[in-house]
Amino acid sequence: MDTFLIDDLLRGFLREDLEHGDITTEAIFSGHETGSAVIRAREPLIAAGIEAVAARVFRLLDERLVCEQMAADGQRLSRGDCLMRISGPVWSILRGERTALNLAQRLCGITTLTNSYVEAVQGCKTAITDTRKTTPGLRLLEKYAVRCGGGRNHRHSLSDGVLIKDNHIAACGSISEAVRRARASVPHTIAIEVETDTLAQVVECLRCGVRIIMLDNMDVPMLRQAVMMIRDQALIEASGGVNLHTVRAIAETGVDIISVGALTHSAPACDIGLDWESAAPPVC
Repeated sequence: MDTFLIDDLLRGFLREDLEHGDITTEAIFSGHETGSAVIRAREPLIAAGIEAVAARVFRLLDERLVCEQMAADGQRLSRGDCLMRISGPVWSILRGERTALNLAQRLCGITTLTNSYVEAVQGCKTAITDTRKTTPGLRLLEKYAVRCGGGRNHRHSLSDGVLIKDNHIAACGSISEAVRRARASVPHTIAIEVETDTLAQVVECLRCGVRIIMLDNMDVPMLRQAVMMIRDQALIEASGGVNLHTVRAIAETGVDIISVGALTHSAPACDIGLDWESAAPPVC
């Protein structure tokens, strides 16, 4: 993670929580006390963003804080394992605790869920990707967490690629016309993807020479038919109705990609907590 890209985000999150200060901490501590704490997993999880995000929150808040024993991205942890140890001014640890934990819980949750999907399709050629169904303001971090779990990223934004969806087709009149207009406008280096929900639309995409065909909300028998029709003529993506109970059967149809919105919009936060270790008397 490039700190140039995320530091403004993290500062914004800190401003949201601190706003006019931390009246509890400021009422109890003088600002000179030092201590240490450990961030621990309270359930099995896969780590993501501990050094790049959570530790960065503390460092942006106070450069005197020392973060050590940081779990690596993609590392499996058991209940009670340490994700990070932090030491330095008590005031700063307490002020940054909630923001750092919120982000760690969210990112580890996405990584852990993503890895469950990746493991479910082991042995198939299919890649698991995310979607743009992300939390506003957190897309960069959430898509990073997907990669930590072994998944891949779909478009980061609407500017990343051409994806002609059902409403584009409905407003334009047909797949053929939408593809024609897109080709007349975008550079030749950008692949055109089209969303389909019927076999007739798949045939139309093939006639247009579409490079990526999305099979949306098709059941497994229809997916198999579509894959046989397309073969090596285009990259095949399946989406819609995907969960941990269905993803293996979808992958076994032979699709190249399965995009899963749940990776980011429905991942449960992992249970992670900060446990205090010690505090030293104030320095006079």
